[in-house]
Amino acid sequence: MKEKKSVVIAGAGPGGLASAILLAKSGLDVTVVEKRRQVGGRTSTITADGFRFDCGPTFFLYPRVLREIFAAAGRNLDEEVPMVRLDPQYRLVFGAGGELLATADVARMERSIAALAPDDAAGLHTFLRENREKLERFVPCLESPFESWTDLITPRMLRLLPLLRPWRSLDRDLQSHFSDERIRLGFSFQSKYLGMSPFTCPSLFSILSFLEYEHGVFHPIGGCGAVSQAMARVAQDLGAKILLDEPVEEVLFDGRRAVGVRTAQQKLSADAVVVNADFAEAIKRMVPEKNRRRWTNRTIDKKRYSCSTFMLYLGIEGRFDDVSHHTIFLAENYRQNLRDIEELHQLSDDPSFYVQNACVTDPSLAPAGHSTLYVLLPVTHQDPQVDWRREEVRFRALALRQLEKVGITGVEKRIRVERRITPAGWQSEFGLHRGATFSMAHNLRQMLHLRPHNRFEDAERMYLVGGGTHPGSGLPVIFESARISSRLLLEDLRLEPQWHAPAVEAPRAAWEAQAG
Repeated sequence: MKEKKSVVIAGAGPGGLASAILLAKSGLDVTVVEKRRQVGGRTSTITADGFRFDCGPTFFLYPRVLREIFAAAGRNLDEEVPMVRLDPQYRLVFGAGGELLATADVARMERSIAALAPDDAAGLHTFLRENREKLERFVPCLESPFESWTDLITPRMLRLLPLLRPWRSLDRDLQSHFSDERIRLGFSFQSKYLGMSPFTCPSLFSILSFLEYEHGVFHPIGGCGAVSQAMARVAQDLGAKILLDEPVEEVLFDGRRAVGVRTAQQKLSADAVVVNADFAEAIKRMVPEKNRRRWTNRTIDKKRYSCSTFMLYLGIEGRFDDVSHHTIFLAENYRQNLRDIEELHQLSDDPSFYVQNACVTDPSLAPAGHSTLYVLLPVTHQDPQVDWRREEVRFRALALRQLEKVGITGVEKRIRVERRITPAGWQSEFGLHRGATFSMAHNLRQMLHLRPHNRFEDAERMYLVGGGTHPGSGLPVIFESARISSRLLLEDLRLEPQWHAPAVEAPRAAWEAQAG
């Protein structure tokens, strides 16, 4: 009997787990090695005294890609992890005045926009129509590897240019639909999912907010960490082994070819290695610089990195049933807040923030009569100007005061559990370079073929998945990076992918019933 080809995956984040499913389904002997004591990376669950918090992502968007991965493994994502489609999707509170309840119901959304900016309501239709075409035509690019500048000059890409308008910023592009800056912020704050400003982010990323309106914002019951747990179950059912609490210390090479990994406990040989970890930090640690011709330490350090986040995870006595599941506060001087983060590397006095009050949808996340509050403030990545040992307590107090601006009051005296993560913590505990929670920034010089490649350029039989490679950050595209890298790996091993599952339609009626 022919011996199975083997692969070691360093990291059990969403990209690593998706890769494990696809490669195990295709007949490989798969071992996933994870440094933490649970799977999921940042898409994991923090538990304390009966409270459960998502560590990182709390929005689940565009489930199509993961649904197809589960279907290829013979599983139904919606049975493995029930999800509720939220309506409204979130509440936006503008420091400059006014609110917006974002909903995928076009008529209601038009009325919400008109209440703030009457002349902008009609722009919703043109925004949706244009971005529906933009997404449809750009999806094949998100599903393909970009390994050279020549991949940019294909007829398909050239035909896309007039629609993508890469020379425009996201905010400038939205001006063709909405004149009121508050409305534009409501359709562009999603650039923060990439750790970028809408005033510098390429206009392509208008598809992020479109995805929310066209395909929904979902809450997985049990939180996004429940999705990671389900992925691990499916991978193991297909025969993949998952080793926890075992950090990879280095990738092993025979010349330029990756032949396995070394952990503190053992050496694991393999025909290929997949790295699912923060690129900048992991490559420096796992791959000797002499093995890296393109991605030297100097090159990595010169790249631009996303913002970071200051996190509060609060277990609260009592409930906030009149507070939305997701609330986003956009500071009155939003531009200055962004400048503080991206250019000045200092902490703002009036920062924007996001708060999740998930128990209004999913009471299982807290003991009876209690709530969880997940509070996120975008801040600069690690910089000498901010010493988090001195700033953490002060900034926590500021965060709690900011909550009052969205009607969440009296929090301090009701806190029963509290956890915090600063940019320093993201770097030390999760291995994120400079604590940048969204990896390398997604500017034009760090996208497509200019991002680290799915088939790692500096080594043979070594592949990258996750937010640091193409297509970029965010769960849907991280899952897509797993499909791209897995196809390339199997191609190099002269094996055929075994996941040619048909596209799976979303059970829309069920979600609408849940949301209603």
